[in-house]
Amino acid sequence: MLYDENGALLECNIPSLPLINRGKVRDIYDLGDSLLFIATDRLSAFDVVLPNGIPNKGKVLTQLSKFWLELLKDVPNHLITDDVTTRSELAAYAGDLQGRSMIVRKVKILPVECIVRGYLVGSGWKDYQKNGTVSGIRLRDGYRQAEKLDEPLFTPSTKAEIGAHDEAISFDRVAELIGREPAAELRDLSLKVYKTARDYAEKRGIIVADTKFEFGVLDGGIILADEVLTPDSSRFWPADQYRIGTSPVSLDKQFVRDYLETLDWNKTAPGPELPAEVVARTAAKYREAYEALSGRKLDI
Repeated sequence: MLYDENGALLECNIPSLPLINRGKVRDIYDLGDSLLFIATDRLSAFDVVLPNGIPNKGKVLTQLSKFWLELLKDVPNHLITDDVTTRSELAAYAGDLQGRSMIVRKVKILPVECIVRGYLVGSGWKDYQKNGTVSGIRLRDGYRQAEKLDEPLFTPSTKAEIGAHDEAISFDRVAELIGREPAAELRDLSLKVYKTARDYAEKRGIIVADTKFEFGVLDGGIILADEVLTPDSSRFWPADQYRIGTSPVSLDKQFVRDYLETLDWNKTAPGPELPAEVVARTAAKYREAYEALSGRKLDI
């Protein structure tokens, strides 16, 4: 296991198991009958993995995903258990893996990032200012920055490899990639999950501005996979600090993006190292998001 000087887990190494993929954040190993998803503390911004991590970030991602999957139990998902001690081959690594890992069913991941926008912010706001559209969808006039949309939008994108950028695609393009009926199911499931989470979070004083999901196919059915409604995949705004017309305070990695925007960096690898203050404040925001949404203390 590779940790940085702040105690952030940057890379997992389990020589006895086949490594399937080392992604932007997750290391995935083959357990034979299932997969081991490990959420490291790596941080990607603008699709570039940064050289230092955010301590315990992976535990927040895993525990918050587990919380949402329990809340969304009527939507099929890939989780088997988050207890690595149930597998003897992981016993030697349990101290590093417990709390940040999920043992999941093997599914065929669909090649689409399922993005849902409930508020007009970020790239959507820039698109709207320039064209009056978001991902090719025409919107009414008069929206202001960070304003709630009349209805949430499904704005899918491609799934980029490390170092590449996701690209927005139309619903018709999704239909070309996976078929029109599965595309419609992805859209409807994405909107359903977002609305359920949005309504729950509002009661906890958190606005879910936007989020992205991944889905896979298992036994002919579409199921929710990977992380769900985490600070890596979503924008979370404290409702008491939300103001239309400004870029709201976020409990997610937007804080890091904002810092990086102040640098002379072309948003390609290698990324710049984050200062200790940015690391500490980002770690606090991740923890705050988990505790505000779940009503639980993070067990680390």
